[in-house]
Amino acid sequence: MEREFRAEPEMVFAFVTRPENILKWWGPEGMSVTEHHLDFTTPGPWSSVIVSAEGNRYKVTGEVIDVEPPKSVELTWAWHDESDARGHESRVRFQFSPRAGGGTLLTLVHSGLADEESARNHEGGWTSSLRKLERMDA
Repeated sequence: MEREFRAEPEMVFAFVTRPENILKWWGPEGMSVTEHHLDFTTPGPWSSVIVSAEGNRYKVTGEVIDVEPPKSVELTWAWHDESDARGHESRVRFQFSPRAGGGTLLTLVHSGLADEESARNHEGGWTSSLRKLERMDA
């Protein structure tokens, strides 16, 4: 997935990675983050619990495995089931590239998903989350 921003890579990187900014865009529209340890600025564990308007609870955890400010950040990603068992692990990479006339191209790659249904679901979730991030650039 790709999105263009008017802000420079350093600023977009900060909005994607810093704890004080992540909650402004993390999770699909209409959902709320009720528990979290979200800091993508340094390697280490991260987690969040996202709750839908209907009260459904979704826990996802991982590890920040590579941080190269302001160029990229990569993390592992796995949903937990109802008994809190961690499921299939995939990877998410955010890449920030300067645009010729200014601004930033954000490329998000979510790889290693379990199947096509999982890929479609994640595409919908990321599309919604990125819309929230795009509104911050307005």
